Amino acid sequence: MSLKRVIHDIRVELKAKDRVREEVLAVSREIVRLSSEAILSTHRNDYAGAKRRLVQIKKKIDRMDKLLQGWPEIAHSGAVYAAYQEFAEAALLLNFIAEDKFPSPEELGIPSIPYVLGLADMVGELRRKALDSIRVGDLKTAEKCLVVMEDVQNLLMTLEHAHVIAKGLRRKIDVARKLIEETRGDVTTEARRSLLEKSIKKLEKTVWRG
Repeated sequence: MSLKRVIHDIRVELKAKDRVREEVLAVSREIVRLSSEAILSTHRNDYAGAKRRLVQIKKKIDRMDKLLQGWPEIAHSGAVYAAYQEFAEAALLLNFIAEDKFPSPEELGIPSIPYVLGLADMVGELRRKALDSIRVGDLKTAEKCLVVMEDVQNLLMTLEHAHVIAKGLRRKIDVARKLIEETRGDVTTEARRSLLEKSIKKLEKTVWRG
């Protein structure tokens, strides 16, 4: 085969690869957008809306996976993993808040690394849920979120040695640790305030009876 023919074939391959890359980028951006909307819906207690978006995301992931067949170098790119990661975060948050469970990577149909990174990011959303719960006087939910945040962080610590493969995991664990400390302080303060309020009301009833 002549060098001219070799370069021609490479040019055809690169054009095809670039076309696939552009399509994948477009789909990945849609997945990220829908994931953000699903998270927002979950925080608004619109679980039906969040589930609808997750269904839409799953269809787009299926499309993206088909586009990636035969292109492993694109499949492991940052944009693809970012899309998987955002989907994992949205799906894990909804399933915990609405159904008190955590689907596996296999159930979500995504690789384990973006699943783990999405799980780490979910800690921040659980802090948001805890704060929202405190604002409406729901200390029980806030405490539950704190417990799960701690469980997630402890479990992720067992994977810390894999930070070379799961890039960014160590930083996310450090961020999670800080968020947990802040949330523990918020929950403790609210618990003390609630206890003091109950004590004052109890005292007031005693005084009025007297």
